[in-house]
Amino acid sequence: MVSRNRENCFWRGFAMTRRKGMPLIDALPEYYPYRDNGCEVSPSCLACPLPKCRYDDPGWIQREAREKRDGEVLKVRHRDRKTVHQLAKEFGISQRTVHRILSRAGNGNGTNVFRS
Repeated sequence: MVSRNRENCFWRGFAMTRRKGMPLIDALPEYYPYRDNGCEVSPSCLACPLPKCRYDDPGWIQREAREKRDGEVLKVRHRDRKTVHQLAKEFGISQRTVHRILSRAGNGNGTNVFRS
């Protein structure tokens, strides 16, 4: 059992807080003094522009960045008719990664992604 004499403590699974000169009380979640430290995207969670918290799905930001990059690779491939080697060099990725992007897009040249 955790000591009740500590300034902030957890006792039997409930958040217990103490203020100077006040008895120990069971704080409701809305009254608990949570810290809003944010992350590298935003200094405050309450003012964050992301549609989903990066801590709820840790791979979400990397996945979004990868999908954006893949879309750019496909646009450049379709617009400029560049080779796999040229795309790899321009985007700083391996030729194998370019091949993976093209194969995920469908027929290998990425044109089906932009059809209406």
